[in-house]
Amino acid sequence: MAKNSLSILESLLLTAGKPLTYKELSNLLECGDDELAKALAELSTKYNQPESGIHILLNNQKAQFVSNPDNIGVLKKYFKDELSGELTKPSLETLTIIAYRQPVSKEELEQIRGVNCSIIIRNLLIRGLIEESTDTSSLTTNYSVTMDFLKYMGIDSVSELPDYEKLNNDENLSKLLDSNTREEK
Repeated sequence: MAKNSLSILESLLLTAGKPLTYKELSNLLECGDDELAKALAELSTKYNQPESGIHILLNNQKAQFVSNPDNIGVLKKYFKDELSGELTKPSLETLTIIAYRQPVSKEELEQIRGVNCSIIIRNLLIRGLIEESTDTSSLTTNYSVTMDFLKYMGIDSVSELPDYEKLNNDENLSKLLDSNTREEK
């Protein structure tokens, strides 16, 4: 395993925001099962301490960073306020992009916004304003707005959004996303 593989593993688990399979991790780190098991055990020893706010879950050949279960009281209060209050500006930006460009992948959202959108996506999913679907041809998770979003906005269809046709079919944005997608491959 490369010298910085532990750092890369931490970054992957932190930014994924969901469980990653051992196979995915092995492929991304270009390492064998034994090396991955050793690295995960090392992270488990490092993080699964009472004083650590982050823990690592290892179950069913999957790994995920989670918050320390001892902190559940404060987290519940935070999420109650976060999920029942008004949408934040970053949440509104993300929701707007999804509404106008749907279906849109997390990668496209992050490309447009320029920042990680994992937590915002999770909050919008929990609020029921967006839903995810998997494109089986590319194995990409895409996001679209829900009926609850339409009710929240007081509209019957996304086509009723201001300048919907213009923004939904924006050629410059489509070209930018297409060129960046090709560069990544």
